[in-house]
Amino acid sequence: MKLDVNVLRYLSKDDFRVLTAVEMGMRNHEIVPAELIDRIASLRHGGTYKVLKNLLKHKLLHHDSSKYDGFRLTYLGYDFLAIKTMVNRGVFSSVGRQIGVGKESDIFEVANEDGTIMAMKLHRLGRTSFRAVKSKRDYLKHRSSFSWLYLSRLAALKEFAFMKALQEHGFPVPNAVDCNRHCVIMSLVQGYPFVQVKQLQNPEIVFEKIIGIVVRLAEHGLIHCDFNEFNIMIDDDENITIIDFPQMVSVSHRNAEMYFDRDVECIIKFFSKRFNLSFEANADDLDSDEESDTVKPRFSSIKKASGFLDKELSASGFSRKEQDDIEKFTDKIPHSDYDDDEDDEDEDEDEDEDKDEDDDHDSSNLKASDIQNFDSLCSLTKDGDIKQLEASSNGEDEKHEDASDKVEDDESSEQDDNPELEERLARQRKHAIRAARAGRKTNASRNSYKDKGGKSSHNSKIQKKQMSNW
Repeated sequence: MKLDVNVLRYLSKDDFRVLTAVEMGMRNHEIVPAELIDRIASLRHGGTYKVLKNLLKHKLLHHDSSKYDGFRLTYLGYDFLAIKTMVNRGVFSSVGRQIGVGKESDIFEVANEDGTIMAMKLHRLGRTSFRAVKSKRDYLKHRSSFSWLYLSRLAALKEFAFMKALQEHGFPVPNAVDCNRHCVIMSLVQGYPFVQVKQLQNPEIVFEKIIGIVVRLAEHGLIHCDFNEFNIMIDDDENITIIDFPQMVSVSHRNAEMYFDRDVECIIKFFSKRFNLSFEANADDLDSDEESDTVKPRFSSIKKASGFLDKELSASGFSRKEQDDIEKFTDKIPHSDYDDDEDDEDEDEDEDEDKDEDDDHDSSNLKASDIQNFDSLCSLTKDGDIKQLEASSNGEDEKHEDASDKVEDDESSEQDDNPELEERLARQRKHAIRAARAGRKTNASRNSYKDKGGKSSHNSKIQKKQMSNW
């Protein structure tokens, strides 16, 4: 769809308000109902349906009535929302000609009020030529459903973040200016696509520069994944600038080595075909591994020691494990004392659990002995035997009281000496109190109160009378 910015002159505030309402409704609707658009836009004097008709005329919306009367944004309407926001921010004031077309984006010239010319990249995922985005790109991550507009927005955000970070670390990339929705504003590169270059003054030096950029990216934790002659710009002085960053992944990705080797092979094939450079003969003549790495670098020989851009930008393939390992090496606070304390606490908890189990076993044994004593008491019929049992029980109680007093004295002395023992005893007391409270609960049904005075209670009374008559 061709971008005709002249339509912007004829759009009013109500038109952009309705476009924004459709965009908000598409967060949870594939086709936004007309009633919902009217409620979200909430125009003062009404007329939402008239505005929708005007937007349909300019192909900023698409009407769908297969299931219900609804609308959705087109890429042209999404372009107008992004351009309107950029103009309001003062990023640029005019849009010029189209300077590039790709399978995932369109590139236009824009200019600000000072006359500075910049590049505007509009991501357009979902074209017929490239629809395998879910398998070829990692924009979705854990999501299962998506819309092409949302994927374009994610791609723009990712590219802006990578461009900004690489610029700060001294890589030859365009200057990132601003980003909104699926639109990225960057500085215009004064050069030509490398695929259009037929001859070079120093092809060996240019090759070394390009391979050096690939190696530097890997040392910083990133792999371009689409490093070829279409994504390299070169100027008259043979200076290199790299573009197109949404597909970059981390060196920790499971296919990182394959992506790295593919990028290197693309450059080697292009230079061998276009500039007749031979790399196989040079690689055979070289004796050391270091010299062979300069011609064709190996992924295993690259040391990731220049930074952690994949961690900072959450590149694809950078897992939580790598992040934890980095934090261990970068954290200056020693963790040995903290780990020892945690181990001691774990040991104390294990000992407390063992003691609680022993206490439960002892309580069960006591309950069984009490039941036996009670049965023996019930079997006795003579008063003399009962009196003897009472006397013996009183004597045993006195002995137990004396022993308990001694134990309490010993425990108090030990508690004064050992504060840890106090904590353990407190835990045991809490456990015993909870066990005692839990034993008092009845096993009655929660809904037993519902039967009081109802039909079920009346029927139960009748059944009891019948049983007594029988």
